[in-house]
Amino acid sequence: MSKSICFYFQVHQPYNLRTYRFFDVGKRHFYYDEYRNRTAMRRCADRCYLPMNEILMEQIKRYGDKVKFAFYFSGIAIEQMQQYAPDALESFKELVKTGNVEVLAGTYAHSTVSLHNKEAFKKQVTEHKKLMKEIFGVTPKTFVNTELIYSNEIGADVAEMGFNLMATEGAKHVLGWKSPNYLYANSINPKLRLLLRNYKLSDAISLNFVNNSLTTESFVEHLNECNEEVVNIFANYETFGEDYDASTGIMDFMKYLPDAILNNSDFEYAKPIEMLDKLQTMSMFDAPIPLSSMGEERDLSLWMGNDLQDDAIQTLYSCASKMKRVKDEDVIRDWNALQDANNFYHLCTKYSGSSPYDYYINFMNILTDFKERING
Repeated sequence: MSKSICFYFQVHQPYNLRTYRFFDVGKRHFYYDEYRNRTAMRRCADRCYLPMNEILMEQIKRYGDKVKFAFYFSGIAIEQMQQYAPDALESFKELVKTGNVEVLAGTYAHSTVSLHNKEAFKKQVTEHKKLMKEIFGVTPKTFVNTELIYSNEIGADVAEMGFNLMATEGAKHVLGWKSPNYLYANSINPKLRLLLRNYKLSDAISLNFVNNSLTTESFVEHLNECNEEVVNIFANYETFGEDYDASTGIMDFMKYLPDAILNNSDFEYAKPIEMLDKLQTMSMFDAPIPLSSMGEERDLSLWMGNDLQDDAIQTLYSCASKMKRVKDEDVIRDWNALQDANNFYHLCTKYSGSSPYDYYINFMNILTDFKERING
């Protein structure tokens, strides 16, 4: 039996928040830096989305059903494309129309809501599915959580929402000696099957492309060392052209990769959903403690755990019950934008960079105003 390779691309652009001072609270309810948002989205569209979509479309025209891909689009990215880069959104629609692209379900806001509020989690997933149907005309069947966040309980919640397949991190501390290159099952509800990210091959592209001097030949050599059933490659779509400029050769790498895989390996491209019929479950994937694909520890410390993050999260989700009654579209958009995992990443104190303390003050000013609005 031939082996499968699944490519998953994440398309997300956070809303950049403007400087929001204490004296703005109760007076100005607009929280975004429009110039930065427009510039960031337009730059991504021109450097990544449009050229990469063109490469994938050419591959589909050339190879037909022999090449397939999967995409998660956050609702927030779609909103900004509609506003600032409608040409990029149109090119994604054309890709999906080919039938070679599986659109994945996820959280609308690219949020960590699955860790904090089950009801709000379910609502976001419902909103996301509705948007994917509206934009692309498809109902997603495979679930992928923000940055592959997963635990046994989260998996059971996802199964409860009607999904039979979810993708997550092939975390070594959970797998032990086992390989990520099989189909696994949720340990609470085995009806939910799990596909696991092969972090070595994924990171070779996403994190170490230049350092490793990766070529299509060397990638396929590493791929051929995988003797199991399915290899799952996850990458932020912005890796191509934005994180790594086209001058690094990354676009050419993606352009010629299908030729190398199809001619020099036993692997065939596949959509994640096709693995349900093709593969048998290897065993349970038991993750009692939540994990993610981020950081060396594959844990949640980029978004929660320090006092700043925990206070911001607690304050934000204290609004959840009141948000159930809100119909105002501007308030709902703000609610989604404030839940974006990137806000809590900016509060992380593990890495140097922009001051998490300044971000905290700004974010809490916005939350104070937001709470006043929904209380009013």
